[in-house]
Amino acid sequence: MSLQPAPQFQPDEALNALTRLNQAAAIINHIGMSETASRESILQLIVRSVITIVPNSSAVVYMYDLSQRDFITSSRVAAGELVPPLSNDHPRPNGLGRRAVDQRRRVVSYEETDLEISPSKKAAGAHAAAVLPLIVAKRMVGVLYVYLHEQRRFAPLELMLLDNFVNQSAIAIYHARLVDRVKRDLARKEDEANRLRRASVLISSRPRLQETLETILQMAVEVTNADYGSFRLVDPTGRNLTPAAVSGERLNRAALDNLPIESTSVVGWVAQHRQPLCIPDVQVEPWASIYSPLNRELQIRSELAVPLISASGRLEGVLNLESPTPGIFSDEDNLLMQAFATQAVTALQEIKLLNALQEISELLQTEALPRVLDRLAGLACELLNASTSAVWLLENETLVLGAASKGHQHCDRLPLHNSLIGQAILQSRPVISNRLPEEPLFNQPELARAQGWKRALIVPLMVSTTQGQTPTPLGAFSVYGTEPDPGLFTESEWDNKILTILARYAALAIQSASRQEAMRNAQDQHTVSETFAALGDVAANLLHQINNKFGSIPVRIEGIQDKCAAALQSDAYLANNLAEIEKSAREAMSAVRDNLTLLRPIHPSPVNLAVCVQDAIHSSHLSEGVQVKTLQLENLPPVIAGEQSLRLVFTNLFENASAAMQGQGTITISGSAQCNQVEILVSDTGPGISQENQAKIFELNDSGNLSSHLGFGLWWVKTLMARLGGSVSVESDGQNGATFRLLLPSA
Repeated sequence: MSLQPAPQFQPDEALNALTRLNQAAAIINHIGMSETASRESILQLIVRSVITIVPNSSAVVYMYDLSQRDFITSSRVAAGELVPPLSNDHPRPNGLGRRAVDQRRRVVSYEETDLEISPSKKAAGAHAAAVLPLIVAKRMVGVLYVYLHEQRRFAPLELMLLDNFVNQSAIAIYHARLVDRVKRDLARKEDEANRLRRASVLISSRPRLQETLETILQMAVEVTNADYGSFRLVDPTGRNLTPAAVSGERLNRAALDNLPIESTSVVGWVAQHRQPLCIPDVQVEPWASIYSPLNRELQIRSELAVPLISASGRLEGVLNLESPTPGIFSDEDNLLMQAFATQAVTALQEIKLLNALQEISELLQTEALPRVLDRLAGLACELLNASTSAVWLLENETLVLGAASKGHQHCDRLPLHNSLIGQAILQSRPVISNRLPEEPLFNQPELARAQGWKRALIVPLMVSTTQGQTPTPLGAFSVYGTEPDPGLFTESEWDNKILTILARYAALAIQSASRQEAMRNAQDQHTVSETFAALGDVAANLLHQINNKFGSIPVRIEGIQDKCAAALQSDAYLANNLAEIEKSAREAMSAVRDNLTLLRPIHPSPVNLAVCVQDAIHSSHLSEGVQVKTLQLENLPPVIAGEQSLRLVFTNLFENASAAMQGQGTITISGSAQCNQVEILVSDTGPGISQENQAKIFELNDSGNLSSHLGFGLWWVKTLMARLGGSVSVESDGQNGATFRLLLPSA
């Protein structure tokens, strides 16, 4: 059936048509730019506007999926149809709409000799059709069908108006799509934020590390729809990734081996490069050659692995997700897992710190100071991923190594001044070095090179006795790292805070040990004072009784000698024995008087150490092969002590040293003035004292073969020092002599 020519529009009609076009376009543009307009409402407005622009027509519009290269049939919207559409009334594979899309131009039915209008549309009264593609920036967004229900052609003005209208309609649809995409992105972001908040709550509610790891992994699997997952943490050596948690059927942690970080594997690649990796198909190179399955029976295709990087830039572990479905993990999953990993690392670090502080709190209540400091040194390495750590104790102007993880000798001593460790104490702030072997103030560059130390973090050990008072330095806490990462100890405050917290616990342990030692010393002095007060009374009574008995012996012998002079002259044996009896009685009286006098209260007074030591040397019974050296004792200030008691202390020590050296060796006496105290060192070149015997030699029942005044051994030395308000301790490596350290209050 031939169509009538297109009607000729009169000027008024053309003007009205243009007016309708402008009105429709304005409405389309307005609703298209609205963020509240739905795709359905925009499409409805387009088709209604078309039937207004073209009288006696119907219009149908479809969205177009560019990725699938097909019409979105579910998006069909129509206006002006005379009969309801059939259920399968969709664009035909070789119809007018497909040609308009493929050739990206307007297609009119009566101009295409090889194509016809859809039979269903003919049956519905359509005589002609125009199909116009909706294109924005060369992107196909939809297709508009316009059907004439009059037996005529489209007027040129109608086609021109439709061409202009579809351009504006395409922009509106494109904008609506953008709005939909933004809304979907916002909804997805909100969902991700909700998941992260939920993950944060779950993670923070798990105080134990294992529970936290399992919670993290389960959340990751749920968020990404993964089928399997594993959680590996860096072991203490820093070389391996140890399985910590797994998820998925037929998987268990025990079945997973330690994975070397430098191994050729996907997880190893992520650990080495410290970058996330999302692989759509692990069976495709280059991943096929390095992929290591969690289980040989699993057919894995997709993998998403994310490194766990601490605030200091160190690798804590790797979170690995896998699925038998190719390409299941999206870029959004990758980004979400990176944010999730950052949150998880923070939780892990906090749990590790909490566990460490709980352990140290328990140790402070049950263990001695050396054990606490040793554990603190180990925890510093674990928490900061450092290779070595050390706790230094301040003694006068010297730093003495109190504890270390490894790489040190426990007899190490450093000067307070002109040392890197000392700078933290002198400046009362943390000190960081990024080039440790070349550091001018570092006293052990050879050790640093041998251990591979690159960086160091040192914080002072400070304690405040009274609120508002300037803290007192007790020492320093240092950690050393071999990590080549330039951010180690520098780019994050986390390391500084962690070591400062551990340093406070170390200072607390030192302060507590010092107070306990002071309490023990005070208790010892109190006990000794009470004991000797009682013994003094007994000694006075005993001396009185002995004087009464022994004092009469010389008097009676003198009487015998006067009355029996003739007999004694004739009997030399009798005369000699009487003389010996008198002499022995007088010596016994003198010895008892001298020794019992020591049990009486001591009246402290200033004592010249150099003179007291020389008197003790002269009164000591030393072998001829023993040489005694004194070093600048004349420069020491006087001490507060009882001169006779202090001389007895030195005499005991000298005779003990002589016996230990078996009559051959050197005794050296030196000293130094400290704040309100004087320290005296008595050293010998004997075989030394083993560690287990050092705690016994001062006991009253010690069975060592050490000579002593009154036969009480070094217990008498410790007792006298306690009565003098001082202390005595011993230092020895068990092989190269021993040094007794005496502390006395200075005058």
